[in-house]
Amino acid sequence: MQNICHNIKYIGTQDDNLDLFEGQYPINKGVSYNSYLIDDEKIAIIDSVDIRRTDDWLWNIGKALGQKHPSYIIVQHMEPDHSASLLSICRKYPELKIVCSPKAAAMIGNFFETPDLSQRIITVSDGDTLPLGQSTLKFLSAPMVHWPEVIVSFEMQSATLFSADAFGSFAMWDDTDAWDAEARRYYTNIVGRFGASVQQLLRKLNELPIKNIAPLHGPMLTGDLSRYIDLYDKWSRYEPEEKGVLVAYASIYGGTAEAARRIAHLLQLENAGQVVLMDLCRHHVSYAVAEAFRLDAMVLCSATYDGGLMPAMYNFLHHLEMKKLCRRRVGFVENGSWAPVAARLMAGHTAKMKDFREIAPVVTIKSRLHEADIPLCQDLAKAMAEK
Repeated sequence: MQNICHNIKYIGTQDDNLDLFEGQYPINKGVSYNSYLIDDEKIAIIDSVDIRRTDDWLWNIGKALGQKHPSYIIVQHMEPDHSASLLSICRKYPELKIVCSPKAAAMIGNFFETPDLSQRIITVSDGDTLPLGQSTLKFLSAPMVHWPEVIVSFEMQSATLFSADAFGSFAMWDDTDAWDAEARRYYTNIVGRFGASVQQLLRKLNELPIKNIAPLHGPMLTGDLSRYIDLYDKWSRYEPEEKGVLVAYASIYGGTAEAARRIAHLLQLENAGQVVLMDLCRHHVSYAVAEAFRLDAMVLCSATYDGGLMPAMYNFLHHLEMKKLCRRRVGFVENGSWAPVAARLMAGHTAKMKDFREIAPVVTIKSRLHEADIPLCQDLAKAMAEK
């Protein structure tokens, strides 16, 4: 528990032994389940936590409240890492009211088969307010950021935005140094598909005098918020952060990896911006997706496997399609001992992505990189370096 500003207390919990977030994203720096308490004439709790940390959360609430009782719990998002402890707190405080969007109200029965919860619900819509005393919460709908029922809450006195999953990050509550990399990975892999919805929310937020952003994962954001908002704006418009090339490869016996390393070196010689070399078979796809969003170009290098793509390359391209990445330049390197088809198959995927521009030439190698292949690699690197 921690006082964060005015009469707002942090009552969230930390999870330092979760291996996979949502069953798929590696967590190397842990993750926080953030919850907040507004201590006023009427006490409001902002969101609950994952079932893994229910007991810790209830202890934090008890310590923050003493002998007092909360009036409201604000449910901004029904995903279980933020709502799974809802039933526990409702049992502990029988008079507690649940404040949520109409769509969240309809979802509560999906997660809890307790009829009396429906009797506690107060629904709010875009622009509604909830006075607590000196504090007032203003609610803004944020559908598909990244579920349809999401709302965010703006506490008007302290100018604190409780932003649900927006501006969230992997890593712990106090690990502000990790925000750029881990918020990027969180956004691009979890929220990334819904850029248009994030843009709608950002337009609403532009009208508010926000001083603090309190997300549901990762550190609270304070001070100069422009950098965080600018990054969120770029990510949700699918604009690259900087010039550079992701060289992503999927290799079987090392021949494709050797070609990828040579291409990366040549790109550096051509001053192509930041060059990131990534082995898709060994790096989790979430890191590759984050780099694809960050940089303005990529070279995809894959061996032909069973007449198709290496599974790691197929998986990467599938994720990029799912997240609707667009407006990137892409080059191809393919490998095959007798019938290379990887370039054609990779191009088939990128052709489905809006405004992907293929850069020639395609480099085809047979089993391994040969000296005769180097001039074509140089041509590709030079073409990729040209804007």
